[in-house]
Amino acid sequence: MKKLPGNWLLIIGVLVLAFGPLLVLQGKEFGATDSSFVTAIEKDHPNYKPWFEPILKDSGPEVQTFLFAAQAGVGAGVTGYVLGLYKGRSERRKKDEQG
Repeated sequence: MKKLPGNWLLIIGVLVLAFGPLLVLQGKEFGATDSSFVTAIEKDHPNYKPWFEPILKDSGPEVQTFLFAAQAGVGAGVTGYVLGLYKGRSERRKKDEQG
C-alpha cells in the first residue's frame, strides 16, 4: 500500500469534516443562530425592520452555513498566507544580515 503525502491526508480530512455532517444528518434541519436572533428580536420588538436584506434570497440554512464556513476558511487562508509571508521576509532579512 502506498503512503499518502501529508497534504492529501489534510485535504481528505477537511472534506470529511465539511461533507460528513451533511451526509449523516440528511433530512434534518440545520438551524443557524441568525434565525434564532431574528425570532427573538421580532418577538420583543414587533416593529423592528432589518437594515439589510440577504443577497441570496430563499437560501436554506445549509447554504448559509456553507457560506459562513467558506468565509471563515478564506479568512484563515489569507491570514495564514500573510503571516507566512512576513515570517519568510523576516527570516530572509536576518539571513542577509548574517551572511
